[in-house]
Amino acid sequence: METPERNQDVAKKETVIEIEGKTLKLSNLDKVLYPAVGFTKGQVIDYFVRIAPVLIPHLKDRPLTLKRYPEGVDGMYFYEKNCPKHRPDWVQTAPIYSHGRKDFIQFCLAQDIPTLVWAANLADLELHTSLSYAAKIEQPTMMVFDLDPGPPADIVLCCQVAFWLKDIFDRFKLQSFAKTSGSKGLQIYVPLNTPVSYDETKNFSRALARLLEQQHADLVVSDMKKALRVGKIFVDWSQNDEHKTTINVYSLRAKERPTVSTPVTWEEVEKCLKKKDANLLVFDSKQVLARVQKMGDIFAPVLTLEQHLPKIAELGAEPEAKPRAGRSATTSGQAKPKMAQTKKPTRKGVRSSARSEETEHAG
Repeated sequence: METPERNQDVAKKETVIEIEGKTLKLSNLDKVLYPAVGFTKGQVIDYFVRIAPVLIPHLKDRPLTLKRYPEGVDGMYFYEKNCPKHRPDWVQTAPIYSHGRKDFIQFCLAQDIPTLVWAANLADLELHTSLSYAAKIEQPTMMVFDLDPGPPADIVLCCQVAFWLKDIFDRFKLQSFAKTSGSKGLQIYVPLNTPVSYDETKNFSRALARLLEQQHADLVVSDMKKALRVGKIFVDWSQNDEHKTTINVYSLRAKERPTVSTPVTWEEVEKCLKKKDANLLVFDSKQVLARVQKMGDIFAPVLTLEQHLPKIAELGAEPEAKPRAGRSATTSGQAKPKMAQTKKPTRKGVRSSARSEETEHAG
């Protein structure tokens, strides 16, 4: 039986707020979720509220997978696809059929600021969404390439590979957009917003990744085997799949400090490549808020720009792209390492509340 004093302590840790006509009960706002920098749950919620005007359009109507860190970034975490049953009745959901489960999964939809705050109160630090809208889950609105550096390679080499991709898209008169993963890599998006299937985007992206691998075998790999990635950039085309999710733009990441998956200009990508400084493409929550205030949402065209996916046959034997900025090293100031076998890492401390073979998460 709890004493009155204990009840008072619990009460002090709860805050009731009203946002857009909806009442929320927030808990433990002073709980530190990023121990290395003392970043609290209250600060997480504050970031999501302030970034909401540019974030929500990229979340709206897309199935959301929660990635929750109830004990902070150093503790256990879990993915949650089924929207929690204890959700407020105003949190919208979308039923998406799971062939693995042979049943529907009720995904959350982050349609407004109250839902974003509710999710953040559950320590949902990372927002992973589908490349398609729930209403047309079989039709992606974009194609994505996740550029993942195998150490000692870093985001600087990702920038070079990004330009090789961009050069190909430019030949097709396709606009492409870059954002950081918020972790160690770079992600390139090609907005489509025209009728297309995942079979088409996945097959095209795989063919393109293999083309780059053929042209730059010493720097690029299209196979996801960890042992093959040492000192190279894995061009992950496999995220172009109905059953996978990718870290949403402007989402926090569960790293040592609250870094953000940040849209960047091609000029910034080129500057990082020329200066060979990986830190030029690392942004935390405070920096991103300042960038948005100054630049607006430079990722907004991804939502509306209508482009048509070329046929795979049109890729043909593309002329080999030349390195930019005289770059020949595989990493910023490091020589290319010899290939080495590495053990497949285990995922200790991870538990899942919604197991499925179908959904994977990138970024």
